[in-house]
Amino acid sequence: MDNKPDTELDLDLDLSKLFLPAWAQEPPARDRFAKFEGEEEPRKQTGRKFKQQHKRAAQLKKRAARAREEKLPKPKLAEPQPKVEPAHLPEVDIEFVPEEKCVESIVRQIKITGRAYPLFEIAKLILQRPERHTVTFTARKTADGLVAQPLFVCALDDTLWLSQEEIVAYILDAHFGMFYQTERVPTEPPKGKYTFVAQCGLSGVILGPPNHHDYQTKLVRLHQERFSNIPFDVFKSHIKIVRDEAVVKKWIDEQSWKTQYVCLNVPEPLRLESRQDVEAHFRMVHLPNLVKQVDSYTLTGAAARRLKCKGLRRLFHRTYEHQRRFPLQIATALSHRFAAAGLQFFKVNRTITHVSVARPRYLDLETTPVSESVRRIVQFINQHPKCTRRELIEALAPTPPKPIPIPLHTEQQTQTDAPKTEPVPEHTPEQLAVIADLHWLVHQGHVIEFADGRLDTAKKPAPRPPKQKPQPAAAQPEQPQTQQDQLTSLAESHHEEPAQPEASVPQDLSETELHELSQSQSEPTAHPTADDSTEASLYAETTATEPDTALEQPELQEEISTETKSEPQASQESAEADVTQTAEQNQEPEKAKDTDTSSTEPLAGPAQS
Repeated sequence: MDNKPDTELDLDLDLSKLFLPAWAQEPPARDRFAKFEGEEEPRKQTGRKFKQQHKRAAQLKKRAARAREEKLPKPKLAEPQPKVEPAHLPEVDIEFVPEEKCVESIVRQIKITGRAYPLFEIAKLILQRPERHTVTFTARKTADGLVAQPLFVCALDDTLWLSQEEIVAYILDAHFGMFYQTERVPTEPPKGKYTFVAQCGLSGVILGPPNHHDYQTKLVRLHQERFSNIPFDVFKSHIKIVRDEAVVKKWIDEQSWKTQYVCLNVPEPLRLESRQDVEAHFRMVHLPNLVKQVDSYTLTGAAARRLKCKGLRRLFHRTYEHQRRFPLQIATALSHRFAAAGLQFFKVNRTITHVSVARPRYLDLETTPVSESVRRIVQFINQHPKCTRRELIEALAPTPPKPIPIPLHTEQQTQTDAPKTEPVPEHTPEQLAVIADLHWLVHQGHVIEFADGRLDTAKKPAPRPPKQKPQPAAAQPEQPQTQQDQLTSLAESHHEEPAQPEASVPQDLSETELHELSQSQSEPTAHPTADDSTEASLYAETTATEPDTALEQPELQEEISTETKSEPQASQESAEADVTQTAEQNQEPEKAKDTDTSSTEPLAGPAQS
């Protein structure tokens, strides 16, 4: 606020500055550019010398850019990669089966708790742990009944294989000491002077000079035993020539000893010179007693995860991942086991299959006599959806407050003595009564207790539509006549047959005469065909039985014209009403199928989701 008196204040208001920012409303304090006089106009760079300098600078820039491009490696065009075909899976079926003890434990828990558990969630829990299920491998058969892919079992460790060759290679690698013993026997060293040898660059094994007689045999054997997963040409490219004297001397020392294989578990001792001889002897002597062909074999979940056969292991992991997303095999096996144990199945909102001790059964409190406690439980659950057992018990039978212990200080009581309090029971008698009633409602299916503790009542099922009797196909409904056809047929009938007057019954007739008159009126007369229903009604009204009481012709014509105009309209309206009623009856079953007012739908047996 300014301290100047009012007489010195500037009362002139500039409205154009009132809406500007504060810095724009302030007057400039001083002119910052008062002493600035400007610069001289720069000299124009023209002339022959300047043009040469500019051209020289552009050439230097291009030369430097070209030098940088030459130093950088040129990007190679991506060669088209060959398509890698997926590995062929063996034609073997795999089935996951839950363990019997695991199923019995689940059935016991469901019967004790009475809760409803999702069937597929139970299947996922069983599939998570290998000790909860077994795996059955079954050989698939062709249309001719032949086995597409045989299965073989090794009797040493109960492993499963696809061929006998795989079993031979596995036993000679993992259980070689059970059948053969390796011994090194001295022999004559190779003669001659060797200055270089070939050595494997991947494993470091010394193969010997390339011109040695045993070089090719060692090269092929090393590739088959240790590097069979890479092509032979690629493996040969890693062989290098070494001219080190120490490496050459090491090879000579190795060649001074010979490896022999002593056969074990045979009646006569036998020595074999090479690995090929060992494999041939094993196939002839031991293989028939160790290999057995089977059509189906069951492994534990842990053993199936430790399969040695590559093809079966790849097939198992693929099937396991598929079942882990949607465990249909486990769920199917569980549904049969649960049904045999007496459990029931139902769907919630027609989507998720649940298993429980009872199917949902609607309890009508208005027509079914129940106790007051049961009525209160059902009404509370209906009024509080998704409530839990604890909330229900606390609402109907609240827990009394726990008494606060008051310690009594006496002379004999020491400081170390603790105050004694009486044990408080977990539930009061009122709460136990509520729990008993809830247990009865759950096991009867009137109340559903889900796995997460939510409580819900069984909803009233939708009324089923009445079954319609099938109509015979031979009886075809006749097409109603149009108004123009009815008028034409009616005019022709009146033109051919003259109208007869109505009969009047005299009042002074005796009983005998009345009886004769009624018989004469009931005699059949000539009526039109069934198609002319409207004409028949008009003809019956205009037909006369007594000629003495005939009406005048003008009155008859007026009456006929009036009835002719009204009758076709009435018949057309009745036909439309019949078609509408038939369409509504046909739509009622479809509406009853689409509408579902109940939250649970009981199933007739074990169901799959």
